[in-house]
Amino acid sequence: MNGVVIPQTPIAVDFWSLRRAGTARLFFLSHMHSDHTVGLSSTWARPLYCSPITAHLLHRHLQVSKQWIRALEIGESHVLPLDEIGQETMTVTLIDANHCPGSVMFLFEGYFGTILYTGDFRYTPSMLKEPALTLGKQIDTLYLDNTNCNPALVLPSRQEATRQIVQLIRRFPRHNIKIGLYSLGKESLLEQLALEFRTWVVLNPRRLELVQLLGLADVFTVEEEAGRIHAVDHTEICRSAMLQWNQTHPTIAILPTSRQIRSTHPGIYTIPYSDHSSYSELRAFVAALRPCQVVPIVRQQPCGEFFEDSLSPRLSVPLIPHSVQQYMCSSPGKTDVLWQLERRLKRPRMQGVVFESPEEKADQAKVDRDSKKHKKENLSPWPGDPEKLCPHPLQARKHLFPDFSRKECEELLLLCDSKKSATLEFSAQLQPVDEFISAETRGDIDLGSPLIPRGDNGSPARGNQRVSPLSHISKDTHPAAESWGLALKYLLTPVNFFRAGFSSRNFDQQVEKYQKSSV
Repeated sequence: MNGVVIPQTPIAVDFWSLRRAGTARLFFLSHMHSDHTVGLSSTWARPLYCSPITAHLLHRHLQVSKQWIRALEIGESHVLPLDEIGQETMTVTLIDANHCPGSVMFLFEGYFGTILYTGDFRYTPSMLKEPALTLGKQIDTLYLDNTNCNPALVLPSRQEATRQIVQLIRRFPRHNIKIGLYSLGKESLLEQLALEFRTWVVLNPRRLELVQLLGLADVFTVEEEAGRIHAVDHTEICRSAMLQWNQTHPTIAILPTSRQIRSTHPGIYTIPYSDHSSYSELRAFVAALRPCQVVPIVRQQPCGEFFEDSLSPRLSVPLIPHSVQQYMCSSPGKTDVLWQLERRLKRPRMQGVVFESPEEKADQAKVDRDSKKHKKENLSPWPGDPEKLCPHPLQARKHLFPDFSRKECEELLLLCDSKKSATLEFSAQLQPVDEFISAETRGDIDLGSPLIPRGDNGSPARGNQRVSPLSHISKDTHPAAESWGLALKYLLTPVNFFRAGFSSRNFDQQVEKYQKSSV
């Protein structure tokens, strides 16, 4: 595992063993190669800082919850707290490490001085032009990628290694090319080869998603037969695979790595293409920065003696502020609570559906029912619901007019229910009570426009001719014909007409007036 807990600080980089992390409270991830993520999984539950691309890959491939991932922009300085009260802070700046997609170096500045953690990186002179490194800052501690820190190992630049790969492929113009890679890295090499040989590069779906995220040229596909160049996992490059591939089509394999690999098949070629700095590049980098001390990231390969002539005098070890000591000694659970509280304070107000509690909803429904009941009672000329009290219209009239005899009511009920009676041949569209209702009242009770009276043959009446609803009823057909006529007047009045608060006394006057005019 290539990671470290920086002494005298609460900072850990590429170190994911909480049991061994001790006082570390701030965790940083330099890139997504597997040797830097040992112990990091979906169960991780601490704030974690990294670059935006690494943040995407971390959630996508290791299923670390987005709740804990803090993506920091490259090239910008970010202030982070070093205690629980905000008294001590530090500044961290991310610098492109030129190693693989999302890889960064971390420049920490705080009470501890200035610390540069390179992670895995491939040095280029342009790095020294980064604003964070051009301000004449004294690097107190340099954590250095010493993977290739070996004077005996001479490596070409990546541009030179790419040229060697191109020349090798040109020697086999009719062969398929298998390039063995790790799960992340060397995507730019594949792009250069595709453009050079004008062919598609076949990838697996996972790497295709990555190159699309990086915005590289559209030269990649997942169709096996689409192009000559195939990117495969480096573990697939072996003798048995080469024999199988060559049975269907002539094939060679290329391993772009600085590691010494013994070839098991004559068609396997190793090209010293490396994403780690060479020894000469490391020397130039350290000489330019002149740190006070160099700490190797790969602890199995000490390299301090190679840079002794490029170091600045060491300064005294700074004291840890009291608030930081308390922060480092606080329980991890308490730290988690503080971060969750900070996250909640920064979280925007929730928007969406708000569900009421059952008790509040029941109380509000009861209030609404009581309000509607009170309103209905105010509009009705009698308490209660007339339809419930008197479900039949005639019974409602009897309730309204107690002088209406029981005998007459029964006779009218019998008369209204008889479908064979020839005395009630008036049109159903004829509602003479409409002529007694003013336009204002009609709008209030939503009665609609008056219906047109019709003649005997069903045609509209002409001129000012009035058609009485009782014109077809002979007054001699029953001894109480006049009472029937008055009763039918009430029967033809809609129930909601009375609910609207229309005065029954006024209505009687209108009926009497109508009776006199029709005689």
